[in-house]
Amino acid sequence: MTSSVIFRVSPYLALNSQFRPRCRLQAKSSVGGDSTVSSSPESVVLNGAPPMEEREKVGPLTGGNEYAVSKIEVVEKKKKVEKEAKESLAVLWDDAYRTKSVKDYLELARFMIRPDGGPPRWFCPVECGHPLNDSPVLLFLPGLDGTGLGLILHHEALGRAFEVRSLHIPVYDRTPFEDLVTFVEKTVKAEYDSSPHKPIYLVGDSFGGCLALAVAARNPTIDLVVLLVNPATSFGRSQLQPLLPLLEAMPDGLHFTVPYLLSFIMGDPVKMATINIDNMLPPRVALEQLSTNLTSLLPRLSGLADIIPRETLLWKLKLLKSAASYANSRLHAVKAEVLVLASGKDNMLPSHDEARRLTNSLKNCRVRYFKDNGHTLLLEDGINLLTIIKGTHTYRRRRRHDYVLDFLPPSMSEYKTAFNQVVGLVRTASSSVLFSTLEDGKIVRGLSGVPSEGPVLLVGYHMLMGLELFSLVEEFLREKNIIVRGIAHPMLFSSKTEDLSSEFGLIDWVKVFGAVPVAGSNLFKLLSTKSHVVLYPGGAREANHNKGEEYKLFWPDQPEFVRMAARFGATIVPFGTVGEDDITNMILDNNEVMKIPFVGDYIKKYSRDNIRVRENEAVSVPVLLPRIPGRFYYLFGKPIETRGRYESLKDRENANELYLQVKSGVENCIAYLLKKREEDPYRNIVDRTVHRALHSPLHEIPTFEP
Repeated sequence: MTSSVIFRVSPYLALNSQFRPRCRLQAKSSVGGDSTVSSSPESVVLNGAPPMEEREKVGPLTGGNEYAVSKIEVVEKKKKVEKEAKESLAVLWDDAYRTKSVKDYLELARFMIRPDGGPPRWFCPVECGHPLNDSPVLLFLPGLDGTGLGLILHHEALGRAFEVRSLHIPVYDRTPFEDLVTFVEKTVKAEYDSSPHKPIYLVGDSFGGCLALAVAARNPTIDLVVLLVNPATSFGRSQLQPLLPLLEAMPDGLHFTVPYLLSFIMGDPVKMATINIDNMLPPRVALEQLSTNLTSLLPRLSGLADIIPRETLLWKLKLLKSAASYANSRLHAVKAEVLVLASGKDNMLPSHDEARRLTNSLKNCRVRYFKDNGHTLLLEDGINLLTIIKGTHTYRRRRRHDYVLDFLPPSMSEYKTAFNQVVGLVRTASSSVLFSTLEDGKIVRGLSGVPSEGPVLLVGYHMLMGLELFSLVEEFLREKNIIVRGIAHPMLFSSKTEDLSSEFGLIDWVKVFGAVPVAGSNLFKLLSTKSHVVLYPGGAREANHNKGEEYKLFWPDQPEFVRMAARFGATIVPFGTVGEDDITNMILDNNEVMKIPFVGDYIKKYSRDNIRVRENEAVSVPVLLPRIPGRFYYLFGKPIETRGRYESLKDRENANELYLQVKSGVENCIAYLLKKREEDPYRNIVDRTVHRALHSPLHEIPTFEP
């Protein structure tokens, strides 16, 4: 039996709303049969369904509803799809972040909400394009609006890493919650049968969070990754509860005020208006653009009255109540991996408290907290969903996350956010300058002496608190368009380090830029994929050194990285960094901190409970005070080739000789920089600030002649 449905195609299918595209669509019904049709911006009729005007409203879905569409995809020849699909993303790829806004959401929603007589259905946003090969499916379950456009700011980015499908629940649909659960469940099971080894992602926004949890509870054996965005499981404790009787009694003539009320309750208009404003704009220009955006946004909020008419609003509030009750009663059955994104200024739901409750109730649940955002988190500034997924290591293509094979390189927007905002203060204060050594031994400014072709193993000194990492990663991206993968302490990747009120912070950004836990298997994979890898043999001991131990190496005796490098013919580049003593003043070192009553005992207990790379490794943080910033300096020594030396380096003496050569190279780089920095006329931040304001950008400020 074939099914039929009308699906209205809006200008959303084209970048230019004046352009009237035609495309080929294939719709697959949940009850069998498929149709190939031509579409235009007017409407699409599948299998001879009656015109939209002949069907006004949609009733409940029944078990075998003949209109339910479980899959819509662009029809193209298989070979062409495989040709266009890529194996990996380019470094600093364009994720189109900040190119869409809430204004686009409101404009496109006007087309999506026109009554077409159809039931809930899936649609594939055209902007998502073709994902990488072997990408998992992501099913978006919408909130109260039901349009399925809640990911509009994230479509292009998510579309590179996932097969994105969004659930659309028409305005006049009255499908009970359990039937919606059944509808989504059918799709999940179909995807699992098609690709049983790949995870299925469920992104549930508010009401959609209840739907996602319900599906997960009913399918504990399917590998699901559930992302809950301010889930409505807390609806029973909602701040809106006292207002519900008033909404029911409100005359129709006053319903036009509800959209404005909801817009301020559900989200922060300023956060919504700043989504497409570049953070690096001068304050005056940014304020002018914000004013323009708010002026154009506020009048469009009246469109919410059409998205959620009075009867629909009352129905969906009742639906929310039943959805929260259903999901909460089944939390014990949820086995899926869950990530909760909770807002701190959610005026509709107590999302922060709910995140804590879900963490205690679910078996495998983590939280990321966004203190300055409102209920409509996915439509507000500062939220890039793919970045969050990457930074929490939630992205995977198989049953378990692979730190190397599942890595997605940073996009240009992530690069700008990380180095202009997250570590912008350190970056500006340190004004790093990098040097490298050519094959003939000449030292030059820049990274031209570091090979561009991998595998390359950068082996160096770990400065206090790892402060040197940010500039190192940035400069390789800026100058060579190369992502340097860092080998980091396993503690950064342990669930024990995550707090219930954990914000998406620096540790997450370190993961976004490719850090992996220290392990021989990870180094093996990185070198086998011809990556550039930074390794600190001194590890945490070197980065948390005591007073008087500045620029001293704490390397182990085992030369294992030398053999690993030779196995893949990697080029080893020793490097040194100096400048920690020019930016911080150590008040208490680790030994002194450990002598503080209660503090030392706590650190010892914390260290025992965490993963340790070496014996007697205590994890502590020295007490530091900032000082008038000097400058960070880096010198990469002459590259050391290991290609063709694997057999000879199996001999312990030969391996140890090369190991000592690398160590000596690092020490020589440090000694050179400590001497030469005295000749830098711009070592002081005041001189650099004046020069930067008058002459050149940060990375072009002059320094000593090498």
